[in-house]
Amino acid sequence: MSTVHTNGHVDGAGHTVENVIIIGSGPAGFTAGLYAARANLSPLLITGNDYGGQVSITYDIENYPGFPESLSGPELVEKFKAQAEKFGTRVEFDYVSEIEVDHHPFVVRTANGAEYHARSLIISTGARPRYLEVPGEKEYTGKGISYCATCDGFFFRGKDVLVVGGGDSAAEEAIFLTRYASRVRILHRRDKLRASKVLQERVFSNEKIEMVWNTVIAEIEGENGHVTGVRTEDTVTGAVGHLTTDGVFIFVGHLPNNDLFPGKLEMDEDGHLVTDRKYRTNVPGVFAAGEIQDKVFKQVATSVGQGCGAAMSATRFLEELEAGHVLVLGVSQRVAGCLGHVIRGDHVKASSCESLPGGGRPLVWLHVRPHASVLSLGGARIMCTSPLLAT
Repeated sequence: MSTVHTNGHVDGAGHTVENVIIIGSGPAGFTAGLYAARANLSPLLITGNDYGGQVSITYDIENYPGFPESLSGPELVEKFKAQAEKFGTRVEFDYVSEIEVDHHPFVVRTANGAEYHARSLIISTGARPRYLEVPGEKEYTGKGISYCATCDGFFFRGKDVLVVGGGDSAAEEAIFLTRYASRVRILHRRDKLRASKVLQERVFSNEKIEMVWNTVIAEIEGENGHVTGVRTEDTVTGAVGHLTTDGVFIFVGHLPNNDLFPGKLEMDEDGHLVTDRKYRTNVPGVFAAGEIQDKVFKQVATSVGQGCGAAMSATRFLEELEAGHVLVLGVSQRVAGCLGHVIRGDHVKASSCESLPGGGRPLVWLHVRPHASVLSLGGARIMCTSPLLAT
């Protein structure tokens, strides 16, 4: 196995080039940082605005291996960060505002005006709460409407609150809110919860929690700048009702944080980045892990595993570059499959071909000896990523 050098690469324009930049600071991001650092890549992790991701606003985590006594989300995030930094991950508290992935090295720009260049990227931007998108929601967000019980529960001491949702998050947050609220009512559009059995048992046994089945919110109402109640609709009969309340906590799922990627990286119909089993996106050298690409499991433990896999794939990618390989993109599948046979010469030794996610962009690795000239392959776009060709 070849050795990947630590940072200090300089491209043809004189820019210092990072080995790997990790975008996002949740479990996937910090795990990617840990594994990339242990591979001697000196990774740079840019946190984003939501430091720690969704786990940072989780009050109690009971299902992460190794912590039988459980711990809070913020505590776990700090442990992730400390371990990643111990091995050399550099953490920058900034927000990525733009990426360029149509040339190599890649470019990453931040809200604070920094510009970075990188030979590989690991995307772990996570997800954000899904909104109900009903009248009054935007108007009263922060004025009685919240998407984080851990953040705002304290402000509802002795109050009556509603929790909207039927999954694990809704159940967990409803249980947490009973520490402060006098009454917690869970509104769910169906007649049974989707939460785990353990959480359901805790919900049903808690004297402060009441269930309101087959009900959705049609409008959130308020007076004097604060929530006072909601107008409801029965999902079975269509009957309209009204509930008076002091606060509404909404937990109806999440949306991937994908604002950086339209037109740049392949996404599915729900906005998640498309990756293969090696966490590769449709752009060679760009990898993704965590809830930005995981639409099924969405657990801390699975995000950790995905961050590990993405870092290992990025390490392998960089080893290919160190070995003197270049990438040829944009050729047809038939041509890609034949390149190893049709290319001959003193500077080109061998090639291999494999498909990337998204279709239509086969990836061909060519081993190019030092000082090889730029190849002409009948209109194929050549991505010269090898440090041997940087000059």
